[in-house]
Amino acid sequence: MKQSLPPLLLFPGLSCNYEVWKHQARTFSDITSVRVADYGSCDSIADMARVALRLAPQRFALAGHSMGGRVALEIVRRAPGRVMGLALLDTGYQPWKPGAAGERERADRMALVELARTQGLHVMARRWVQNMVHPARLSDASLIGSIVDMFGRKNPETFAAQIRALLNRPDSTPVLAQIRCATLVLCGREDAWSPVVRHRDIAARIPPSKLVIIENCGHMASMERPEAVTAAMQTWLERLC
Repeated sequence: MKQSLPPLLLFPGLSCNYEVWKHQARTFSDITSVRVADYGSCDSIADMARVALRLAPQRFALAGHSMGGRVALEIVRRAPGRVMGLALLDTGYQPWKPGAAGERERADRMALVELARTQGLHVMARRWVQNMVHPARLSDASLIGSIVDMFGRKNPETFAAQIRALLNRPDSTPVLAQIRCATLVLCGREDAWSPVVRHRDIAARIPPSKLVIIENCGHMASMERPEAVTAAMQTWLERLC
């Protein structure tokens, strides 16, 4: 069965790593080759995409969570013919915009950078995670510990570089209408950072897409509800056979 599916590339979000995709990577490694991207010291979405493409096989399926979804869209922009399937999880496509909302976003992100530099990634992550998971999961010590420890494996310089990438993110609006491969658009019902309404918009802009909403779930869908996310991705991958 490995030969019937394309290689699968998994793209983590801000300051995340293999841990955010652990359940999916372990499951799908039984049916195809799986690689979780590492952005290194890249400080732009474009550079992250360039690094990933240099290491990627000729054709592949890719899934991106949060910032990783933006990297995935940049890869589609640059090499649409190499992408056999696309999954976008808890993400967005619009650029940073000047104005009150944009300045609030910049201020909030830079406050996290300062906290990471002065008190460390673990302290920063404990603040960040408060709005990133379903409220009922904030008392789940195992989940929260996994997220905080994942962030703690990075360093403040890498975190700051990825924040710069997000604040200077490209506008991927034109990319959406050009997508022709089987696409999964997935979002946690209670994702406060990348809400359901945004994902309905994304799905409406991609003709061959399917929208899946994961119940009782926030922004960290692949870790909060790993079985449900894996099941949705399994259905998506089967469309590529």
